[in-house]
Amino acid sequence: MTSQAATATTVFAVFMLATVVLGLAAVRGRTPGGGIADWSVGGRSLGTVLIWVLMAGEGYTSFSYLGAAGWGYNHGSPVLYVIAYMSCGYAIGYVAGPTLWAYARRHGLVTITDMVAHRYGRPWLGTAVAILATVCLLPYIQLQITGMGVVVSTISYGAISLNWAYFVAFAVTTTFVVVSGLRGSAWVSVLKDVLVIATLGFLAVYVPLHYFGGYGPFLDRLTAEKPAWLTLTGHGGSGLGGAWFATTSFLNSLTVVIFPTTVAGYLGARSADTLRRNAMLLPFYNVLLFVPMLLGMAALFVVPGLKGAESNLALFKLVVDSLPAWAVGVIGVAAALSSIVPMGVFMLVIGTMWGRSVLGAVPALAGRQDRQKVAAQVVVVVAGALALLMTYTRPDTLVRLSLISYEGMAQLVPMVLIGLVWRKLTLWGAVSGLVVGGTLVCWLVFTGHDPLWGVNAGAPALAVNLLVALTVSRFGPRTADPRPDDEVLAADPGPDGEPEGPGGALSVPGATLGND
Repeated sequence: MTSQAATATTVFAVFMLATVVLGLAAVRGRTPGGGIADWSVGGRSLGTVLIWVLMAGEGYTSFSYLGAAGWGYNHGSPVLYVIAYMSCGYAIGYVAGPTLWAYARRHGLVTITDMVAHRYGRPWLGTAVAILATVCLLPYIQLQITGMGVVVSTISYGAISLNWAYFVAFAVTTTFVVVSGLRGSAWVSVLKDVLVIATLGFLAVYVPLHYFGGYGPFLDRLTAEKPAWLTLTGHGGSGLGGAWFATTSFLNSLTVVIFPTTVAGYLGARSADTLRRNAMLLPFYNVLLFVPMLLGMAALFVVPGLKGAESNLALFKLVVDSLPAWAVGVIGVAAALSSIVPMGVFMLVIGTMWGRSVLGAVPALAGRQDRQKVAAQVVVVVAGALALLMTYTRPDTLVRLSLISYEGMAQLVPMVLIGLVWRKLTLWGAVSGLVVGGTLVCWLVFTGHDPLWGVNAGAPALAVNLLVALTVSRFGPRTADPRPDDEVLAADPGPDGEPEGPGGALSVPGATLGND
């Protein structure tokens, strides 16, 4: 092992140890043997700072350091869809987040599957949604494991193999998630965000100055030599034009609001106002996402000719040979933590969904939060191990996995967002729409029809989903539900966290009508 590799690897090892210690320290002072709510949503006690850093992890994953730079390198401007959909999603979350939080708090729910099962009065529906969400989230865990492995192997100058790096990602994340749950992820997010802000801020200044003499010469060269990278269609005839950009931004902005990991962040908040403040603060963090995108385009001139998956390393190839080993190690740690934090939340959410909505239906676990917590912790280990096995046996491209997850989860939007505020959306309408939309998006994606006529394949699938849901709700079977509206529908909580309006239900046309 060279001295550079030894230095970078030592830096990485020290920070990984600090990550485990910090994650485990999150449970200090907590009551031993707490139930699944304390473990999975932090006892609904996280304040503005912890919720902010935790939910910022949704925007800063391994995609930020690898996929975003790779897209900038290969295509250019189309990668800006990430900033567009996240910013719009925060705006939607300003309303939806407190509403979901209040609904879960009022009924003692801890997952999105709990909400669906409660709204439609069918525990089996929560089980079905848990299975669907798991199918969509497992590839996302694999994405983070793969991303961290590539980063660690690169910043160690090849001293740490990909296979060992994958295992480290799994081991570190599983250790603190199983013990400390959502609170541990939030604490580790603090360390991650400090490093992300510091390293991306440094690279934003260092790379243009070091390689081009400043932003002026760099941008002049970019516009003169690579103008295709500054258009929405991007370079390479990818078909990622204006229609794709608009539909992807719209679809993902809706999806991110009901994404199980986002909902976990919502439910961990101390109050509705915490989420509102968080929605206003998070867009400022988005500014940093410009850095890896821009540096990916800068790499076109410094390390030309990167092909395929190698282009995902565009950012790191700019710094590995030009910075001291300790600095490379710190940048690598920031990227690795950007995999660990979201991966931890993904694993936590899968465990919670299964502990509550699948295994929780077993008579021995029903109504026993302590046993449900143990079951969820076991599922966390199983889900992580399965994703690790997928990483070893079925590696895939980073961005494709991410897009499939979002397109699949997007089909839950009518069932959740519309169903929680509109009583006329029936059980069978919501289920029919989900089945048809999910089937259509799978067919489009796996037959190579994404984009479809220049449009994100998830968008027409969602449109068909909504059409079917409304049609079946209007003309199909109706299941009797004697519960009053304020028991079934969500409400917009006021500043004190209590529902506004009579009966706690939103004032939505038709919302006061039952399913009969």
